[in-house]
Parts: sequence; structure tokens; C-alpha cells
Amino acid sequence: MAIYHLEAKVVSRGGGRSACAAAAYMSCSVIYNDYDGITHDYTAKKDLVWSEVFLPENAPAEWLDREILWNAVEEEEKTKDSRLAREFVVALPRELTLEQSRELVTDFIKGQFVSDGMCADVCMHDPAPPGHNPHAHIMLTVRPLDNEGRWQYKTQKEYLCVRNGEERGFTADEFKTARDEGWEKQYLYYPEKGKKKIYLPSSEAECRGLIRADKHPKSTKYGRQNPITKRWNSEEQLVAWRAAWADVTNRYLEKAGIQDSIDHRSHAERGLDEQPTIHEGVTARALERKGIVSERCELNRRIKADNHLLKELKA
Repeated sequence: MAIYHLEAKVVSRGGGRSACAAAAYMSCSVIYNDYDGITHDYTAKKDLVWSEVFLPENAPAEWLDREILWNAVEEEEKTKDSRLAREFVVALPRELTLEQSRELVTDFIKGQFVSDGMCADVCMHDPAPPGHNPHAHIMLTVRPLDNEGRWQYKTQKEYLCVRNGEERGFTADEFKTARDEGWEKQYLYYPEKGKKKIYLPSSEAECRGLIRADKHPKSTKYGRQNPITKRWNSEEQLVAWRAAWADVTNRYLEKAGIQDSIDHRSHAERGLDEQPTIHEGVTARALERKGIVSERCELNRRIKADNHLLKELKA
């Protein structure tokens, strides 16, 4: 029976991860990270059945090499807590062949991500026993590209400027025009003795003979987010991607003559009384194969028993 599973993650330095390490792990390969000088070797993993990098038309062709792609990402992100990539882990229907699953994942990636300007790195896994838990890892770039294939900004500094008592935010490019229209940046100044430092436009501060306390102009706390990045990071977009995965999967199941279908909605949204099971994960299943009872697997057994009892009571 086909099941719905789409797990969304963020690869972030703040979380102790790197894009190169994540790409090496899911591709069962060796990747050297220029950013920190670490070589990540996961060639001991043997469950990889297919991998490919997909690029939008404006991306550099050399990024088809995942080591070059993710090192380009690592190089562009400068801060210690930078968000480097977005990662999806999707369960593949066991009813489909690996070739059908590859076509399904390719359709999903091209239609939802590459067509929207993202670079996508996908790896399909089919761990032993074969056909038991086929799934795919999809890593996506989080910074948009311009028409020349250069990285765009995620956020821009937004200066809070004043004119005739009104305050408004402008980016550096916008301020070039706003300055000619009478808008002024505000700086922190030492006021008259015994008062707190205040933000003032230079013209007013000079008239009052005040001394500047800080060279940085007043700005918004987080800056202005790139509209494309803002949309990619929105909850609405995540819901749309989850729905799209269900739609494309159901289309391929129907194409293969399989009656099963999946639904991205929660049990509550679908009006179901059944309790949803939880994701068990590789570690829990490995413990069970060794004869050790896993708490996560045991919880799922209880949930399934409760759901079975609920069906009997309804009948």
C-alpha cells in the first residue's frame, strides 16, 4: 500500500551541518569542502540506486558536478549560521518499479523546483531488503540566481530614512533615487548633556552641533528579504509542494494501473478518526531486526491496534 511521507529539512551551519557533507552522504560519495577543508567520505554506504543533478537554464553548466555545485553554495554563504540548502526526503511507492519511481521524482523536481529557478540534487536509495523502503533525498539551493547565473541576495540591508517627519525603508539601490527626492539616512548622535543618544538626519544634527555616536545608519533589524526567497520560505509554499508530491505520485500510480492513492492532508483535515503513525526511522528498524524492541516501533504497533479496534467498534 502506497504511503505519504515528505519530510522537509534545512541544511544550516547553525545546526552543525554542511551542504557538502549532506550531498556526500546522500550520494554515497566523496566530497571535499573548500569552506572548512574537510573531506566527507560515505562510499561505504551501498544503497544508492540513482543520482542526478538538475539545473535551471541560467545556472553554470559545471554545477552538474555536485561537488562543484555545493562548494559554490558554501563559498557564497559567509556567516556561521547560514542556511545552505533545503532538503526533502520522500517515500517512494513500493508498487512502482525503480524506473517508474525515477520518472516520478524527475517529473516532481523539474515541475516544482528547477522550473522555479532552483538547482536540485537528487539521490534515490533502496536499502536492503530491496523494495522494502525505497526513498529519495532531494537537496535544493535556497539562494535565487539572476539571468547571468550569479547568486542573488537573500536579504538586503534596508535603511530607515526620514523626510518631513515621515520614516520609510530603502535599500541601497533605492536610496540613490530617494536621496534626490529629499530622503535622508539617520545616524546615532550624542545629544545635549544628560540625554540618551538619538537617531537624526545629518542636516538636523549639524544645525544643532551634535557629534555622531555611530558610523552605521539606522536600518531595519532583519533587512528586506528577496521576494523569491520569501516565497520559497513560506508555509504556503511548503503546503503547495506537499500537495504537488501527492498529485504527481497519484498520477504515476494511476498510470501504472494501481488503485492506491496518497493524500498530503493530515487525518484531522480529512475528517478521519484514526491516529496517524509516526516515522520510525532507520535506527529503530535496525534495533527491531536485532530483536530489540524499539519505542517508536512499539508505539506504532499500539496505534495500529487502536485503529483496528476503532474500526471494529464503528462496524
